[in-house]
Amino acid sequence: MSLEDIGVVVIGRNEGERLLRCLESVRVITGNTVYVDSGSTDGSVPAARQVGASVVTLDLSHPFTPARARNKGFTALKALRPSIRFVQFVDGDCILRHSWIDRALAFIEQRKDVAIVCGRRRELHPSASVYNRLFDLEWDTPIGEASACGGDALVRVKAFEAVGGFRPQLIAGEEPELCVRLRADGWKIWRLDAEMTEHDAAMTHFSQWWLRNVRSGYGFAEVSRLHRTSTLRIWKRAILSAIFWAGFLPAIFIILCFIHPLFIYGGLIYPLEICWIAIRRGATSGAVWVYAVFTMLGKFAQLRGILRFYWRWWRAEPVQLIEYKN
Repeated sequence: MSLEDIGVVVIGRNEGERLLRCLESVRVITGNTVYVDSGSTDGSVPAARQVGASVVTLDLSHPFTPARARNKGFTALKALRPSIRFVQFVDGDCILRHSWIDRALAFIEQRKDVAIVCGRRRELHPSASVYNRLFDLEWDTPIGEASACGGDALVRVKAFEAVGGFRPQLIAGEEPELCVRLRADGWKIWRLDAEMTEHDAAMTHFSQWWLRNVRSGYGFAEVSRLHRTSTLRIWKRAILSAIFWAGFLPAIFIILCFIHPLFIYGGLIYPLEICWIAIRRGATSGAVWVYAVFTMLGKFAQLRGILRFYWRWWRAEPVQLIEYKN
């Protein structure tokens, strides 16, 4: 295995110093790097060129999506290196760990049935805000065969091309959607017990966290509808959970409270559910309890995203990004 067999696609928009750290971490691993910029105004494009990356700028006349950016980056990388066998996708606010590529390549070369391999993404500054800490807990997922990956992953080119890459119109959930199609074709997705990337969320406001969850709910609904006939039933449970906890139960309690005020105590089911979430995560620290509280709050934001998708779908409105970064 040669490093000429692998290339890297980095995507970003107004990532500033985070992008430079990302590109520097990639450059020490391979020179086959393409950076795709989605309309940055902070000097990201000349900075990326200065550190040696090939740069692709997305056409401003079409909506920006991470899926579209990754596809464009992949196409550009293949044009530069037609013999590429594997592509590492990295978000521009992440630092790629130097040890990751060797570990991932060794595994995927042995496992010919694996299309995507990913590892542990960690938050670079988990103590900087409660939201950063939530990200770090969110990404602590089980090791082994997985149903999906995130934005950082090593992908087998043959498998990626066979299913047509990412769906460019998706504003969220494009990675799990790709994984659904790969799994339907018989491929496996694998998560290794290995450090892969460090992410710099720099999230400091509740409004950012809320919009990110609205975006997640929108992605749940859109991807689930795309694969509504699939036996894999992607995100059906997440959608039903958001509808139940953030829609159905509040409506029932409001109606019952008109019958008798004591029904207000039915709301105690929410702290009980929060306790159950924390217990399932081990309930070993205060951070886990915070995670449980925000998981419940997130269902209300996700329901808003679900309703937002179906409202736009019913009205046949054009795609509009839900941005949560500054």
